[in-house]
Amino acid sequence: MSTRSIAVFLVRCLPLDIRRNVSSASATMSLDIQSVRSAFPALDSGYIFGDNAGGSQCLADVVARISDYLLNTNVQLGADYSISIASTNRVASGAEAARELFNAESADEIAYGSSSTVIVENLARAMEADVQPGEEIIITGEHESNAGPWKRLAARKGALIRYWPATQLAQYPDNPYAVGLQLDALSPLISSKTRLIAFTACSNILGSIVPVKEIISASRAIAADRGARKLEFCVDCVAYAPHRQIDVRDWNVDYCYFSFYKVYGPHVSVLYARSASLQHSLSSLAHHFLKVDTKPYKLQPGGPGYELVYGCTGVPPYLRSLTPQGTFEAAWGAIAQHEQTLLEPLLAYLRSKRHRGVQIVGEESAGLGRVPTVSFVVVGERAIRSPDIVKAFDAKGNVGIRYGHFYAYTLVDKLDPKIDVEDGVVRISLVHYNTVDEVKRLIEILEEVLA
Repeated sequence: MSTRSIAVFLVRCLPLDIRRNVSSASATMSLDIQSVRSAFPALDSGYIFGDNAGGSQCLADVVARISDYLLNTNVQLGADYSISIASTNRVASGAEAARELFNAESADEIAYGSSSTVIVENLARAMEADVQPGEEIIITGEHESNAGPWKRLAARKGALIRYWPATQLAQYPDNPYAVGLQLDALSPLISSKTRLIAFTACSNILGSIVPVKEIISASRAIAADRGARKLEFCVDCVAYAPHRQIDVRDWNVDYCYFSFYKVYGPHVSVLYARSASLQHSLSSLAHHFLKVDTKPYKLQPGGPGYELVYGCTGVPPYLRSLTPQGTFEAAWGAIAQHEQTLLEPLLAYLRSKRHRGVQIVGEESAGLGRVPTVSFVVVGERAIRSPDIVKAFDAKGNVGIRYGHFYAYTLVDKLDPKIDVEDGVVRISLVHYNTVDEVKRLIEILEEVLA
């Protein structure tokens, strides 16, 4: 079977929402990696950035836009003089850039914040009046940004928290750390009292993509059958957005968020809130005299950093420039396909070291349902602590990977057999500007460490 045939077969095996997002990959097949890398000045140094799930490198055009805003339009919004009008329009264009990436219906469904944790905390505060005592909120053990705010809300309102655990993947019975979010573990948790389900579209530890559309559709049907008063969904796309196309309308999701600083932009995060939810589920956090009941400003007390919001406008044109088609769909398809060339050799190497005690945490095999965020531990008679593995990389210089729980504390803490949660896992996280040669270098260092 040819490489192209295999790619088409893999796409057809994926859930519908993932399949649609990578459907153009077989037509595009490859990125111009040199052109890609030229857009990121930090890559000129030759340093191997292997901690991209913690934050990607920033596009030169994004930096130029931030500088241009501060040097030429750094005034307050909403006035009638010319520079204020220009500044207002620039900030509005930042909301439009995020709208495009979410595929939201309106820029009036977009709220910015300093971090994902902050915007979800704001969301939970705004939802407080619409959560009743005794109702239930389902969360996961994934990144705490989509768990902590809901736990605090439940404590304030007398609601109950229920956990959707990551469970063993049947295709890897010999690896107890091969776990993931699965619908059969969620379904029994949904009841007549379920008010919100908060989950991730992609794990920042496991690297696995969750079929968001299918999860939401099935959960809504179950909740309706069991008589739930009102069910909404909050989906964490922070680890998903650097790799795949978001589509909030196709997913039928109420709230969704990601961090631009992990999608080649500045250190700012963005939230989608469906218009109906914005109006009917959320109270305003803004000053009492501001008439913003139908506007995202109700979730932005104090407002975002204007220059950062404008800087985000550099991300969509970059993505469109990646393929001749000039579309997001083609760009994300090409990105997904290139990332497989990074993922396959790395996972194959780690699998080959099972006899040495290497255990991949999450999905063991490459495929378009997985991104190149790869975590592992070294256990057994010749176990190596995760910090010691990373220390060996640090000693080599010119390369950066990381260890820890990466704020998915509960997920790591519940792995069985138990690992030290503070040591956590070793994580190598790559994106589309990484190269096959860089992966070869990472493997060379691992070979030395595991000898």
